Formats: sequence, C-alpha cells, structure tokens
Amino acid sequence: MLFGVFAVHSPESCPLNNQTSKEMFVQIQEKIEAKMEEFKISKLIGFYMSVLEHEWIIVVDADNSHDIERLCIEVGISSVSTIKIVPLNYYSDAIKKMKSM
Repeated sequence: MLFGVFAVHSPESCPLNNQTSKEMFVQIQEKIEAKMEEFKISKLIGFYMSVLEHEWIIVVDADNSHDIERLCIEVGISSVSTIKIVPLNYYSDAIKKMKSM
C-alpha cells in the first residue's frame, strides 16, 4: 500500500537555518533506507521537498501507517517536524474503481 509522509517543520528548525536539523537531514535518506526492512517498508518511491514551504514529502510502499510512524520516530524526522501519514492510490486504480461503480 502506498503512503505519503508529509513532514512540516518551522523556519527556525529548517535544515537551511539550523545546524542540528541540517546534520540530521543530510543523513535522513540513508537512515530510512537502512531501516526499511525493520519497519516493513518495501519501497521508497520518492523523497521530495518544498524548500519555501518547509515540507518534505516521502512516498513509500508499506504494510501500514503504524510502521511508518515508528520509522519516522526512529530516524529522527519527528524530532524536527510535524508528520501526517496519508494512504495514497494510483490515479489509474481510482479511475478503475469509479468506472466499476
């Protein structure tokens, strides 16, 4: 199942403005990839950021949101960001479902 992980931080805790956040951020993808199996994340689909919005968007394929929550705590994302985990669907799957109704 696909999930979007939306992590929003304040300008003060932004990796561009905060040395502690910067040190965590430059290692975050490596940390996520190292812990994927432990937290049942089968694939990291994409990792995006909107610099001026102070938001990271991570798309993962995982069994459930609870494991993603634990991953975010373990790798440190939750130490600088508020996190929202949202189940996602492919557009093509949504269209198929609509047409079958």
